[in-house]
Amino acid sequence: MNKRIVITGLGAVTSIGVGWQDFWQAILSGKSGISEIDAFDTKDHVTHYGGQAKNFDPKAFIDPKKIKLMSRASQLGVSATKLALTDAKLHTPDPARTALIMGTTGGEVQEIEEMDAVWVKHGHEKVDKWSILQYPVANITANIAREFKLKGKTLIFTTACAAGNYAIGYGYDLITLGKADTVICGGADAFSYLEFTGFNQVGAVAPQVCRPFDKNRQGMIPAEGSGVLILETLESALKRGVTIYAEILGYGLSCDASHMTNPDSEGVAYCMADALAKAHLKPEQVDYISAHGTGTIHNDRAESAAINKVFNQRKVPVSSIKSMLGHTMGAASALEAIACALTVKLDTIAPTMNFQTPDPECDVDCVPNKPRKQTVNVVLNNGFAFGGNNCCVAIKKYSE
Repeated sequence: MNKRIVITGLGAVTSIGVGWQDFWQAILSGKSGISEIDAFDTKDHVTHYGGQAKNFDPKAFIDPKKIKLMSRASQLGVSATKLALTDAKLHTPDPARTALIMGTTGGEVQEIEEMDAVWVKHGHEKVDKWSILQYPVANITANIAREFKLKGKTLIFTTACAAGNYAIGYGYDLITLGKADTVICGGADAFSYLEFTGFNQVGAVAPQVCRPFDKNRQGMIPAEGSGVLILETLESALKRGVTIYAEILGYGLSCDASHMTNPDSEGVAYCMADALAKAHLKPEQVDYISAHGTGTIHNDRAESAAINKVFNQRKVPVSSIKSMLGHTMGAASALEAIACALTVKLDTIAPTMNFQTPDPECDVDCVPNKPRKQTVNVVLNNGFAFGGNNCCVAIKKYSE
């Protein structure tokens, strides 16, 4: 129970870069991954921009013969996992003692959309059998496990936009309790017509630009991607002589039990306070908060109120990388955890881009428009989701 759990591998596939190095450099330069959507026709939608990973080629990571057996989310997840394992120098992970824990919102939603369209138009007998096999969300973890010959515990969380953090927290528990030696954890979601349409219908999508914490923010930008982290004990990492990016101290959970889509500041505050308590931290020890920061009116207002409550109005730097890569749904908090690990490793805080006008209801230091160099020892990574599912992970700079 006293094991120290560290992050030794990072894998990112996003609209702003593939591989953590390109991903991080894009963040520091304020690069936008938002472009006109070409994955499907948006003529009947109010908005037409999204964060597609147009620079991602699955053939760079997966045997072309296997690619046709995987849908988009699995391709993203397998590729990010390969990047993370390579980064951690885990070329042959122990099959039985390596757990695989992922998060998602839609699973193989692109394949499901096509299957449902065929079913509605032509009847279920015309549905391709292969498409049916893609329906369970656990298909993502099944494909990753198959690709890397993993036989340990496998699980996928479907707690929507907080799912990546849930996967990291559960992975932390598995190692702490001795149920796994290594954990591959993170999230993956493909760009989706269903999700894009749904968010458009509720008026939650910005026309072109995501402006978290800005008074004139108009909403989020749907996106796709995958973020994967490798967790192991400090003892294992030191024995293998690999890079240690950061240490995980614990995580907090809460459920708003309030509104289906609008976050509740009390639930969000409880989640962050729970993370601090589990990690044995005081609020004054936190140097940075990676915000959920979607750019919607309700989310940013509730998150700001919660932060000010937990930190007693202390202006902790708070930023949202969704301003650049968009909202990658189940992958979001996993990709943000990668950014947090690099923040404490490199003492640089990511900016919130596109910020123009302060909002009195979002009274936080949002690190506007350019990165900030400063010593960062402890960060909180916020992940909140529809249904009031909240998870906050505490991450610390590694020191002997």
